Amino acid sequence: MIVTLTMNPALDKTIELGAALAHGDVQRSRGSHIQAAGKGVNVSRAIAQAGVKTLAVLPGAGTDPLLRQLILDDVDHRSVHIDHLLRTNITITDPDGTTTKINEQGPVLNSAVLEELVRVVVEVSRTATWLVLAGSLPPGVEPGFYADLVATVRTALGDAAPKIAVDTSEAPLRALFADGVDTLPDLIKPNAEELAELTGQGTGPGFEDSPTATAAAAQALVDRGVGAVLATLGAGGAVLVTAEGAWTASHAPIVPRSTVGAGDSALAGYLLADVAGYAPAHCLSRAVAYGSAAAALPGSAIPTPNQLAPDAVTVAELSKTPRTTS
Repeated sequence: MIVTLTMNPALDKTIELGAALAHGDVQRSRGSHIQAAGKGVNVSRAIAQAGVKTLAVLPGAGTDPLLRQLILDDVDHRSVHIDHLLRTNITITDPDGTTTKINEQGPVLNSAVLEELVRVVVEVSRTATWLVLAGSLPPGVEPGFYADLVATVRTALGDAAPKIAVDTSEAPLRALFADGVDTLPDLIKPNAEELAELTGQGTGPGFEDSPTATAAAAQALVDRGVGAVLATLGAGGAVLVTAEGAWTASHAPIVPRSTVGAGDSALAGYLLADVAGYAPAHCLSRAVAYGSAAAALPGSAIPTPNQLAPDAVTVAELSKTPRTTS
């Protein structure tokens, strides 16, 4: 089972425009979609659609529209009750795939809710293969929350602890590598901008254009003790660095419709391949197949396995001859 924790879930409303967004003008949409989302929820959705057992842990009242949507979508979840509605995020997509997002902050979680979320995560992780900590933190939650939770799960469960993946940004991402933090995740999934910010090397655009530079920056994090770095590079594909080696993968060109959820889908693809027992290069291939499929879908739609094009992914061990994998 793959457990996900989404601390700041959102009901995503996506509006598709027939022309480029024009600031200050009145425009008509050509369609809209509403979906229960948040990074961990998106990962669980992709995993559930692939027929693999998953559980999404999140705050929220049973009557919240987001939790009701999860029930309708048949995504197994466990919620910790809060008195406030979860946030709603607005995504606007242009015909060329350009995405504009307006994200609300989300409700404040009190100490009792935070303690219960930690307790539930430890409990359900006893039977998990992976635990995914994903997304932003709500207002008032300390940036070190994910770093502390990694240590708490490992301490509480010992050898029975699942592998842990973290997909976050800014202060919560930096806190994973802060001085005094001894327990690092098994996997992190930064995008190019996040990798540049975290390592102080290069720039987001520079990494998107250079798998070699991306791998060098990711290697520095592996050297510090993180198990693996899956760096997603937008249209540039992705790079995976582990103690075993480094690989780059790219997808044949697609017609982008929305980038929302593409990174989450890539992480889900990696995890699905890992739990199936595949080698790192194949896990990277599946990550890129899932991320590209998501970018070709409207709104925050998450791809199903039959929407992938695995043969369109080329994987190369860095400094070696590229090969195609499915």
